[in-house]
Amino acid sequence: MLSDGALRMLVLLHFNALGFSPVQLAWLFLLYELAGIVTNLAAGWLAARFGLAATLYAGLALQIAALVALAQLDPAWSIPASVVFVMAVQGVSGVAKDLAKMSSKSAVKLLAPSADGGLFRWVAALTGSKNAVKGLGFFIGAALLALAGFQAAVWGMAAVLAVILIAVVLFLPAGLPGRMKAADGWGGWRSKDARVNRLSLARLFLFGARDVWFVVGIPIYFQAVLSDGTAEGRREAFFLVGSFMALWIIAYGAVQAFAPRLLGGKTQSEAQITQKAVFWSGLLVPIPFALAVLAFVAGEPAPWLTATLIAGLLLFGFVFAVNSSVHSYLILAFGATERITRDVGFYYMANAAGRLTGTLLSGLSYQLGGLPACLATAGAMALASWIAARRLRTV
Repeated sequence: MLSDGALRMLVLLHFNALGFSPVQLAWLFLLYELAGIVTNLAAGWLAARFGLAATLYAGLALQIAALVALAQLDPAWSIPASVVFVMAVQGVSGVAKDLAKMSSKSAVKLLAPSADGGLFRWVAALTGSKNAVKGLGFFIGAALLALAGFQAAVWGMAAVLAVILIAVVLFLPAGLPGRMKAADGWGGWRSKDARVNRLSLARLFLFGARDVWFVVGIPIYFQAVLSDGTAEGRREAFFLVGSFMALWIIAYGAVQAFAPRLLGGKTQSEAQITQKAVFWSGLLVPIPFALAVLAFVAGEPAPWLTATLIAGLLLFGFVFAVNSSVHSYLILAFGATERITRDVGFYYMANAAGRLTGTLLSGLSYQLGGLPACLATAGAMALASWIAARRLRTV
């Protein structure tokens, strides 16, 4: 997750500095998100066939391969050739990330104690730490780009990840399940539990609401505000933008880890947590709409608008983190043990579909209507997530 976050910032800031448009920047990440849709469906089946350890090793190995390939990028290539190449590499990186994530999340269902809210606590701890580490990766990616340059940063991450893979293979603790009960065919990709399917739909729109502003819109806005156009100014902007994105993700992870206590402790029933999922989903809706109105009224970048955006997006992150943590618990609570890798894979397929939609809309909305359109689109996605979450109470 550290290299995943760093790679995203490296690609975004490096190619923005090369003059790529918002839509072109969005295209760089589309195959990454599309790969997540396919991978999460296939990963559940693969884990059931070959074991969670095998899919974890495969994810780490593919990420190393993606970094090595990205280091071969030639600045002399044309923009179309660069876009196609980076899209392909990002696609491999997307497969790697989702193989590792599905493996770890499924293992929690099988290994965590279920008594006294143990599952909720362990899910929150894993999800929160995962995102905190990814947030640190955002900062590291921006810092490496400013201090070492693009290719040196990519080679360095590949070397570190290779050491981590060797360590995982040698020292992975016993107890991670191997091959599980034979999975049903590809026709069983969709869960038979309506709760899993409705939760997955809510997850799709939730992450779409975040990535609409997170992937392209806000980073490009902040870089335009913070950079004076000089090489030194761009480096300073890299640090500042990377720092904000990193702090946002780290804070998001911290709130996720704290969510069980925030929501009332370990004695709650599944029905009570479902009710709170609906409530917190509704709280998210007005935040991006309010920020969109303020951006429209301002008309152009202004210090007060930038300060308001920072505060508003931190509030968005707090509410979003609680929603995400509750979803992560509910998918494991709803999912059947005998097909948990399939249910988790389907759920994260929806997650990836939301990120894909949000990524595409981030570039399109920012290019067509600027920051106000970008934030308003995020509000519409949050509203759709709340509508989907409400249906969980009718199951």
